[in-house]
Amino acid sequence: MASTTKTLVADVMTSPLETIAADASVREAAERMRDRNINALFVPGVDAGIVTTTDVVEAVADGADLEDATVADVMTAPVERITTAEELTEAAAMMTTFGIKHLPVIDADGDYVGMVSTTDLTTQLA
Repeated sequence: MASTTKTLVADVMTSPLETIAADASVREAAERMRDRNINALFVPGVDAGIVTTTDVVEAVADGADLEDATVADVMTAPVERITTAEELTEAAAMMTTFGIKHLPVIDADGDYVGMVSTTDLTTQLA
């Protein structure tokens, strides 16, 4: 009998979690994403959030001053999240339901430890 192995979020997530402060400039966020070749940064804190390349593009399109505008001004908060122990199919379902491309990942202690993205899903399924 063949065993079916379930792929867990922990198996495909990007770790360590790339972060940026809420008071950092939008320009700094854009530079960090470019330099690390990623599309999202986690914003830790009481009002945890996420800033994505889409957020940066929208800020530019809206005429924001990239030196004065902060990550807090453009980030999405609160954010959905998923645990390391969840199956990848659950992450895919959540992304579809909420219309998002990135999910911060928490461990059993509730600490943020990684990020799973639609790119991770595509790579796993390819």
